[in-house]
Amino acid sequence: MTSYRLNRLFNPLSGRALDVAVDHGFFGEPSFLKGIESIDTAVGALVEANPDAIQLTVGQARVLQSVPGKQKPALVLRTDIANVYGVPLDDHLYSHHFPDAVEEAVRLDAVCVVANLIQLPGRPEIREANIKSIMSLRKDCTRYNMPLMVEPLVMQDNSVNGSYMVDGDTRKIVSLVRQARELGADLIKADPTSEVEDYHLVIEAAGDLPVLVRGGGGNISDRALLERTVGVLAQGARGLVYGRNIMQHRDPVGITRAMMAVLHSGTSVDNALQLIAGE
Repeated sequence: MTSYRLNRLFNPLSGRALDVAVDHGFFGEPSFLKGIESIDTAVGALVEANPDAIQLTVGQARVLQSVPGKQKPALVLRTDIANVYGVPLDDHLYSHHFPDAVEEAVRLDAVCVVANLIQLPGRPEIREANIKSIMSLRKDCTRYNMPLMVEPLVMQDNSVNGSYMVDGDTRKIVSLVRQARELGADLIKADPTSEVEDYHLVIEAAGDLPVLVRGGGGNISDRALLERTVGVLAQGARGLVYGRNIMQHRDPVGITRAMMAVLHSGTSVDNALQLIAGE
């Protein structure tokens, strides 16, 4: 699908994008709120750093869209809510999209909407719910010419590590990315593979769709994060969707600028680290 909206997501020179996810309050997990307790403060800092996009929910999008001027980051709108991140998992799991999500995205001037496609061990009903949401969103996205970003998310059983963890198994990620493409995604937001050099297989599964790499949580050094970023870009990724890696960082503005320098200017890891306070 061709959508003029994506001209506001991807940098016209590099053809890449950094989307900073600040939609974690949607999921009701206390640990997800660290660094974004005040959405106004968090979005204000990001507008200063000027990533290509900020990912928000329908209830918080106004914070970004109320900022005057033409040069602010674009809006990516989260459409679905789930309770699959808790530890321990609830006995009853759910995942729902809000029914007028695409119309809201049009009203809010979003560049695209995003929805999950989750593979959770032993809980196929979550994947089924996600597929139903994607099919419904696809219908409305086609009607309004709104790009649909699908987020294939291969999760581990929470009992393995005692926390929400993704599974970097290349084979699992590739098959879920392929399913996202089959369901009609316009963009893919996918986890990095455990072996970065395998990421071209994810790109291949997505075909001609742009792939943006998830950051996820986890305690990872700035150098390791930037080196992984360089690695997935070299494998063909078109951008990044980083959330807690940025919003829970000691210097969210600095790490955002470092990511933008690597993405759009080909800045080396060593030079990008100099943009971060304390490095």
